[in-house]
Amino acid sequence: MSEAAPGLPDSPAYATEERAVLAAAIRELIDVTMSVEDVDGTTLREVAQQIEQLAFRMGHGRIDGPGYRPRDHSDYLPRSPIVGEASPLSPRLDWNTTEDDNGRIVVDGRGTFGAPYEGPPGFVHGGWIACAFDEMLGIANIVSGHPGMTGRLTVHYRKPTPLFRELRLRAWVERVEGRRIMSRAQLFDGDTLTAEADGLFMQPRPELAEQYFGPREDR
Repeated sequence: MSEAAPGLPDSPAYATEERAVLAAAIRELIDVTMSVEDVDGTTLREVAQQIEQLAFRMGHGRIDGPGYRPRDHSDYLPRSPIVGEASPLSPRLDWNTTEDDNGRIVVDGRGTFGAPYEGPPGFVHGGWIACAFDEMLGIANIVSGHPGMTGRLTVHYRKPTPLFRELRLRAWVERVEGRRIMSRAQLFDGDTLTAEADGLFMQPRPELAEQYFGPREDR
């Protein structure tokens, strides 16, 4: 099972405006590294040395492991590889919630996948599309009051999804049966449906939730 956006934004101590600015700058560096070819070797080596120095400056005294001590299971969304404003890996899909004609809460996400997310030339890698679906479905589950963990994710790729275009992603909970949450999502380029997904999520039993994430009062 994979995680599915299991919590609320991290504490202000981590999710600061300054860290978001840093992540955006690194994101730009990654994009440039992936897309600019006409750079001489000397410049590449000099930039690499500068990056190593900056990494040492920030990481001096870093603890073993991921480099941080999460307070609880909710320390996630700022680090998310899809929506995390503090993650250099994230394409930064912004999202909000609306209510459709059936009274369902719908998560509406928008964003652009750049050069680091390329699969076929000019198009988004299918694995990143699956990751985006998993994340947005998880968020839809949470805002609907049915958080869970991914048990199965089925992606239907309808058309190639282009890079460097603003995409729209919709996700909602279709139905709930006990601990089973069935959710759906769609990805659009303009009015064109490029992919859709069906997800089966499971709410872990209380004893497993405590084993995975700690006592409830700490979550």
